[in-house]
Amino acid sequence: MTDTSTQALQSVVTSVLEETVQDWDLEIEGGIGAETTLIEDLEFESIDVVQFCVAIEQKLGRKGLPFEKLFIQDGAYVDDVSVTDVVGFLQEELQAA
Repeated sequence: MTDTSTQALQSVVTSVLEETVQDWDLEIEGGIGAETTLIEDLEFESIDVVQFCVAIEQKLGRKGLPFEKLFIQDGAYVDDVSVTDVVGFLQEELQAA
C-alpha cells in the first residue's frame, strides 16, 4: 500500500477492526469510526491487540512495524488507543520508511 493519507489508512484500520469484531456481540452506536477505542469500545483483550497488529501489517504489506510505540509510552502500557491514534502512528511510520 502506498497511499498513506488519513482517509486511506482509516479505511484500512476500520476494515480490519470490522473483520475482527464481526462475530462478537457488540453494539457500536454509529459503527466503527475515528474515535472508536480498541479496549473500551471494542472490548479488545491482549490477544486481540496482537491479532490486530498482525492483520494491519498484512493489509499494508509491511512487517515489523514498531507497534510498541503506539501501545507503550514512558515504559507503561497505554490505557486505550483510538482509530485516530492508530492512523496517526501508521502515517508516521510509513512516511518515515
